[in-house]
Amino acid sequence: MKFTVVGAGAMGLRYGVLLQEAGNEVEFVDAWQPHVEKMKEQGGVYVKRDHENRHLVPVKVFYPEEYQNTDADVLVFFLKQMQLADMLERCKHFFTADQYVLTAMNGMGHVDKLLNYFKPEKLLAGTALVATVLDGPGEVDFIGKPGAGTMNLANYTEQPDEMTHKVVAELQKANFNPTLTTNFQGTLMAKVVFNSVVNTLCTLFEITMGEYAAFAKADELSVALINEAYDVCERAGIEMINTRQEELESVNYVSKVANPLHYPSMYQDMSKNRPTEVDYINGYLVKLGRKYHYEAHTHAFLTNLVHLAEHTRQHKA
Repeated sequence: MKFTVVGAGAMGLRYGVLLQEAGNEVEFVDAWQPHVEKMKEQGGVYVKRDHENRHLVPVKVFYPEEYQNTDADVLVFFLKQMQLADMLERCKHFFTADQYVLTAMNGMGHVDKLLNYFKPEKLLAGTALVATVLDGPGEVDFIGKPGAGTMNLANYTEQPDEMTHKVVAELQKANFNPTLTTNFQGTLMAKVVFNSVVNTLCTLFEITMGEYAAFAKADELSVALINEAYDVCERAGIEMINTRQEELESVNYVSKVANPLHYPSMYQDMSKNRPTEVDYINGYLVKLGRKYHYEAHTHAFLTNLVHLAEHTRQHKA
């Protein structure tokens, strides 16, 4: 199959490189000039795994405006929520009516934007419990052993077709351990809830996931946030793919076993004085709750704390 990955950041590179190594044709589109220029200069991206075995992987990378290929079977989107609208507009010249779309971006808001350009029956979205770090232009570090991590995905229509199963098969070959569900909203919200605990708290206290999980009262903090998030989802009529207890177990497994040394992506943004996606994670839960006359007070408090931390860092900078 042929994939075009839009957004050659940490996660875009991990998906694209592993899909390429699984035998697919993959091209990348990105707009960050230092990153694109570095990959063009060195003929690819330097890949490490858990900080070791640095090696060059050849990749084809293009700026949005120079990319003209319209023959991709699947477009894969991995961008920050606040970058997506602009990138879609810059890339629309190579979209076709036959292309499928796959995304596992953090937070919520991307689905509505993608549906402005693609048919609902072509959209596959999900969640990725996979840790990856972009160390700098042309340098990426895959966290975890080969095969580490999982992902869930679902069709927007909740009706898998032949192409869906082909995409899932390629993801399996690439060691992403995909699980196809027929619960679109519940699948996406599971990662929102996960991130609303781990990403946000690790970012505020500048700690790894393992350091968070080692705190004696981590479960108490996690349960409070999970319960409030699930209260929101219940009022919105969203059937979650996990129970509350299973969601807590997911937080603990990923934090203690799968990626204990990992700093979540929100922390990576904060540490580099970039805007975080908190409004699309905790802030999204707050907004959704208010739509159904429920105040998610703890998530609102954490959203404001993250913005305070952003404000403080910017002021000091």
